[in-house]
Amino acid sequence: MVILISGSSHTGKTLLAQKLLEKYKYTYLSIDHLKMGLIRSNNTNLTVNDDDKLVDYLWNIVKEIIKTNIENNQNIIIEGCYIPHNYKEYFDQFYLENIKYVCLIMSDDYINNKYSDILKYESIIEKRLVSNLNKEELLKENKYNLEMSIKYNNNYILIDKKYNVNFEI
Repeated sequence: MVILISGSSHTGKTLLAQKLLEKYKYTYLSIDHLKMGLIRSNNTNLTVNDDDKLVDYLWNIVKEIIKTNIENNQNIIIEGCYIPHNYKEYFDQFYLENIKYVCLIMSDDYINNKYSDILKYESIIEKRLVSNLNKEELLKENKYNLEMSIKYNNNYILIDKKYNVNFEI
């Protein structure tokens, strides 16, 4: 089984992945770790500021990791904001039957009412060296993710009144 966790920055993808890792004992891959490994090893000319180009670049690698895990009947949790909303188009039915996907999305109300908490807990699992969280950008990204999740009929969790994210296999 492959579990994909997507969503905007600061939605708790890594926290959910950690909870699932502890519960199911699945291997875990952060796409951010893959990104930084490729950048720091000079295996790409892309930088951390090239988000628009990183989606395609990283997805070409991640989708093959997904296929390899499924073909070998191995379990893995993969989280990151570099999973395209149209991810289903890259797999035939055999693979799709072995993928569980969820996108974490914060509502406008949640972001507006809990912005200080979002900042407070931004490093709860991984330590962020630099935080440049922009509230307006966060609102925009989460609205877009909701629209795309609906458009592509993807599973999502809407974080609205309080942060309570649960996902079962």
